Amino acid sequence: MRLQVLGTAAGGGVPQWNCACPGCSGARAHPSWRRRHAGLAVQTAGRVVVVNATPDIAAQLEDCPWLEPDRAGAPLVVLTDAELDHTLGLLRLREAAELEVAATPAVRHALGPIEEILRPYAPIRWHDLAEFAEPVPVSGKRPRYAAEGGPEDAGWVSALRFTDGDVSVVYAPAMGVWTPVLDAAFAAADCVIVDGTFWDDEEPRRTGISGKTATGMGHLPIEATMERLAALPGRRLYTHLNNTNPLVDPGAVHHKVLAELGIEVAADGMVIEL
Repeated sequence: MRLQVLGTAAGGGVPQWNCACPGCSGARAHPSWRRRHAGLAVQTAGRVVVVNATPDIAAQLEDCPWLEPDRAGAPLVVLTDAELDHTLGLLRLREAAELEVAATPAVRHALGPIEEILRPYAPIRWHDLAEFAEPVPVSGKRPRYAAEGGPEDAGWVSALRFTDGDVSVVYAPAMGVWTPVLDAAFAAADCVIVDGTFWDDEEPRRTGISGKTATGMGHLPIEATMERLAALPGRRLYTHLNNTNPLVDPGAVHHKVLAELGIEVAADGMVIEL
């Protein structure tokens, strides 16, 4: 199995267009700090999929050598959820003759308006998520635009487990709870790439981006997960960093804290061979 990290930022990217926080200012001054929206390309025997269609999808596809241009269609996209930063890229793929997308019923329901917009350009052919990855339920957190309608709680946010022979990886860019089922999937994986949106629970309130805590926004903070992550047997990485996260600064002491636990911070463009 081969993975390419297409991006590692939470919604808005780093820098975020309307923000002058230390992370965003640093990214404008130092291009190496920049991060595209979190996404992943997964290559297994005979199949390549892209996890989540971010607003950066076109550039991300260009930068992945195994996602060669094909005027007949786009690569198959598998979705972890229906959040805008994971689905807006579907609109960017409208030049395809057809889009193939795998999602849970809840996510498909939420994306009805996007499907209607795309129909005259590139109709979506939907697939069951389980055809391409094992969905591990994470939470019932809905995107704000889908506050009503559709299933009440099932299938809104999933981690994805990919297998290739005896090798497996679990990708969980949005993780508001660490459930027993998710814990079992992590423990059996050769590599886990998980939600590192915020460093601590008060970060959103302290930085003024939200009146909610990190957990209240549907993201377990790194301080709450790093010890459990360190105890796992496989390779462990954080992704989906918010622009307020101190980890966007490569020189931040927080990197040393994680390194001492054997945990990595995923970088845009990195390739992982398993």
